[in-house]
Amino acid sequence: MQKKRRLQIILPTILLLIGIAAAWAMMALRPRLVTQAPKNEAPLVSVIQVQPQTVILNVHSQGIVTPRNEIDLIPEVAGKITYLHPDFVAGGFFSHDDLLVSIDPRDYDAAIVHAQAQIAEAKRLLVMEEAQADQARNEWQALGEGAPSALAMREPQLAEGRAKLKAAEANLSLVRIKRSRCELHAPFTGRLQSKNIGLGQFIQPGEKLARIYSIDVAEIRLPLSTSQLGFLDLPLGTRRNSSRSQTGVREQGPKVTLSAQFAGSMQIWEGHIVRTEGTLDESTGVLYAVAEVQAPYQQKDNRPPLLSKLFVQAEIEGKAIQGVFVLPQWAMNAAQEVLLIDASQKLHSRRLNVLRNEPDRILVKEGLNAGDRIVTSGIEVPVEGMTVKVAENADTDRAKADNR
Repeated sequence: MQKKRRLQIILPTILLLIGIAAAWAMMALRPRLVTQAPKNEAPLVSVIQVQPQTVILNVHSQGIVTPRNEIDLIPEVAGKITYLHPDFVAGGFFSHDDLLVSIDPRDYDAAIVHAQAQIAEAKRLLVMEEAQADQARNEWQALGEGAPSALAMREPQLAEGRAKLKAAEANLSLVRIKRSRCELHAPFTGRLQSKNIGLGQFIQPGEKLARIYSIDVAEIRLPLSTSQLGFLDLPLGTRRNSSRSQTGVREQGPKVTLSAQFAGSMQIWEGHIVRTEGTLDESTGVLYAVAEVQAPYQQKDNRPPLLSKLFVQAEIEGKAIQGVFVLPQWAMNAAQEVLLIDASQKLHSRRLNVLRNEPDRILVKEGLNAGDRIVTSGIEVPVEGMTVKVAENADTDRAKADNR
């Protein structure tokens, strides 16, 4: 029993000593924490180095294609239609001076014969009056005394005869004019937009027969804001001297490139600005410039014709402006400020005077100097005067910016 009691006392004691020894060993052999001062490293940033460039600032607009000449075909005489041009249908083509419509001329032919008869009658009466006037003059010289009166010399009757002859000749000219109006010729090379008559129909003067338009030149009215006018060389308030190129086409203004989705693909046509309208639009405040495209229906290189009423996008060639800095969109914030790095690698904020903000670039006229380094990435919270470190790919970023 005593031996058992000793074991009950000794074993817990031994286990306690072992636990104390293990705890001491763990405390003695634990790794020690080495305290270090926090490192204050400069943030790594990407930059571009800007240089002034000469940039052509094109202007974008849009408009609807219209023919330069578009008129209603209206007769000046009445009659039955006896002839129509073979292509006198909607969409039909015709050439300059083609006979489009012919009206029955028989009534006017008869009127010409009647007018010729009136002239012959007037001439006969005038000859008789001249003979009687000569006889009266001879009789007065033989028997009369003093100065004869105008009535005695039959001068009123002679003047009446001459006036009637002139009236008959004028009537013949009028009848011939009406006869010529029985044939309606095309005033230009064009196309028929719509027709309102048929062969054999009786028409009255002033009745609309058809709507026709020319196809030699197409016009597009392009709205321009007052800010866009500063980028274009347009004749505002002055008359530009017209000149002709080697092809004989008059070129008065900047080149215009027109584009539109047509026949399943993007089509391109070229023209020139020829004039600007006299006043700003009252409702929108824009000025309309008019572009011309020569021979719009001439198909070349499988390009479709520039049809009337087609909606097109226009890119107008602008002025070449020197001393412009080109920046990527992400280089400037909404307040038009950029982050620059000086020679001491210090960060500074600068506000710029933006010339134009485009979808893929920003054009700056004032606020930068040649060689300035602008931060494009790497700064989340900029602090004025903080030190930064330039990334090694800064030269690559600069090259990309110069190629824009």
